[in-house]
Amino acid sequence: MRYKNFVLFLAACLSLHAISNSCYAQDGVKPSSKTTTAAFEDAVKEYMKLRSEIKAKLPKLSKDSTPKQINSYMTSFEEQMRAARPNAKQGDMFRPEVSEFIRTTIREHFKGLDRKELRKTALEAENQGVILRVNYPYPESKEFTEMPATLLLKLPQLPKEIKYRFVRSNMLLVDRENNMIIDYMLKALP
Repeated sequence: MRYKNFVLFLAACLSLHAISNSCYAQDGVKPSSKTTTAAFEDAVKEYMKLRSEIKAKLPKLSKDSTPKQINSYMTSFEEQMRAARPNAKQGDMFRPEVSEFIRTTIREHFKGLDRKELRKTALEAENQGVILRVNYPYPESKEFTEMPATLLLKLPQLPKEIKYRFVRSNMLLVDRENNMIIDYMLKALP
């Protein structure tokens, strides 16, 4: 009787394992990774909600806006975002589990020559001297390192207003419109 119960228990465990593996295989994301990416995406949604509220209060720019008006708008947008997030700090969105997920994703999907090429591209960019500082703009005079499309497909999806960027081996979240550094993680590239 014990043997029969053990065999039934073992069969049930193997069935559950097979089911969980088939779920993982369908979309390529482990259940724990889904929780991690969902938390990250929720934090991004909160930022977007705040961003939308602030932007709605700003005066609208016309098609005929002068460079001075555009600069004033951008400065106001940046200052109001900074004031609305006075306690923003590194790691608010790139929490440890998110950072580890991203590092693992890069490590698993960029191997050998692909990884060397990715590191070379990120490290050769003209972005030396960029100070990584949450709530402050990415310097306009510095180059942005484009993210490979194959990597973007593996990372948590972002709304069109936000982009991932590399500065040396670090990864940033940057607001496309005001160039504000929303968050960053250190040593994203293996």
